[in-house]
This record gives sequence, C-alpha cells and structure tokens, in this order.
Amino acid sequence: MAATGTTASTAETTATTAPTRGRTPHKGLRWLRRNIVTLAGLCTLGYLILPNLVVMVFSFNKPNGRFNYQWQRFSTDAWTDPCGVADLCGSLGLSLQIAVWATVGATVLGTMIAFALARYRFRARAGVNTLIFLPMAMPEVVMAASLATLFLNMGIQFGFWTILIAHIMFCLSFVVTAVKARVMSMDPRLEQAAQDLYASPTQTFLRVTLPIAAPGIAAGALLSFALSFDDFIITNFNAGSTVTFPMFVWGSAQRGTPVQINVIGTAMFLVAVLCVVVGQLAGKRRKRS
Repeated sequence: MAATGTTASTAETTATTAPTRGRTPHKGLRWLRRNIVTLAGLCTLGYLILPNLVVMVFSFNKPNGRFNYQWQRFSTDAWTDPCGVADLCGSLGLSLQIAVWATVGATVLGTMIAFALARYRFRARAGVNTLIFLPMAMPEVVMAASLATLFLNMGIQFGFWTILIAHIMFCLSFVVTAVKARVMSMDPRLEQAAQDLYASPTQTFLRVTLPIAAPGIAAGALLSFALSFDDFIITNFNAGSTVTFPMFVWGSAQRGTPVQINVIGTAMFLVAVLCVVVGQLAGKRRKRS
C-alpha cells in the first residue's frame, strides 16, 4: 500500500509539473516575439557605438611606439595637450571652417530649391528632381572625379574654394530632400488663414511657413555639417595641397596614429551626443507646454 501511495504521489507530481515545463518555452517565445524589434535595435545601436567606445578608451592610452593600437598604460597626456601634434589643430580648424560655410551655402540654396519643387509646377520639375537625387545615388568617387575634371578644365587652382564648392554640391541634395519632405507635409490652410488675417507674404513666410519648415531645415543643416566635416573621397580629389582633418587622419595612419586623434574623435562624439540629448529634452518640454 505504501508503494502504491508513493507511485500515485509521484504520478501526481509529474502530472502537475509537466504542463509547467511545457509552458515555459512558450512564454519565452512570446516574450521574444514581443521584444524582437527592441532587441535588434539595441544590438544595432551597440554595434554602432562600440567603435566610438574603443576610440574613447584609447584616448587615455600612452603607447610605447608610434601606433596606438595596443593598450599600454593609462595616461591623460593627450587630453592635456590635444594640439601637441603638428598641423593637427590646423587641419581641424580648416575642416570646421569648410563645414560651416558648406552648411550655410547648401542650406540656403537647398531650402529655396525645396520650396520651388514642392510649391510650383514647371516643365523641368521632373528632371530637376532626378538631378537632385543623383549625387546621393552615385558613388562619391564618380562625383569627385567629375568635379576635379571640371576644375581642371576651367583652370581653377585646387584649394579651399574647390573643396568648399564640392562640399556644397554634394550636401545640396540632402538638404533638398529633408526640407522638401517637410514642406510637402505642411497644411496649406495655415498660410491661407494668415493671409485672411491680413498678413503680408513676408509676414506669412516668417511667422507661419518658416517656423513649420524649421525642423526640416535644421535636419538638412546638421546632416550637411556632418557630411562635409567627415568627407574624405571628394575632398582628396579636389584639395590639392590643402589638408583637412580626415586627410590628416588618413595620412597619419601611414606613419603612426597619435593619441590626440582619439581625443578629438572622443570630444566630437560627446558633443554630438550632447546635442541629441538637448534636442530630445527641448522637444519633450515643448510638447508638455
């Protein structure tokens, strides 16, 4: 009788725990299905941020040789003297100057083109849309070689101005795309309401149209600055003897990468993160108000 009771108890325990064991993978699969997109996004974000973290860590390294590829010992010497390498800060200042002027030129021209394409109908509109899209679709080396050939045929000396013109040319497409998408999503009744309230065309543009289009214009300007500052291929074809920061990094990699490059890269990454955080906080505060 005792053996029979033990057998029955064991059977009841097995019957009780078996469904539980069967339900556990099912719950795990349901959780995975609900969070697969979030997990994929986190993995992608980690993959993108990992190189920046490596650069940040090696900015505190003090290598024994010329190459900053292996960790030796902790040091803050590069942070206390970021311009300790010859011509590094000069090339950085030149890249910032070109990026600022390229951003201003591309934003002004791109905004006007975007408004023209979104608001007006003319014969060459389809062709202009295609030409605007081409710089984003074609490889950079094709545009770089084309611009270099144009400057050579016109007898223009390579240098600051050829780099600036080239940067405005390829940044223009991104500004037009960003601003045009914003302008096409605008409600035309808002401008009509301003006109009904006796606002002049200038007042309507400054107080209604421009504030609504401002996020698209700002996005195009920030994208232009990042692309211009970071560009190497088009700059290398049209720079001549002028050396920008990406060209300096490429050249120094042949001889030995100084730690100061990691310092500047880390500082740029932190500034970009800070701008994103400030923008997000400002957007949330605007929504609350």
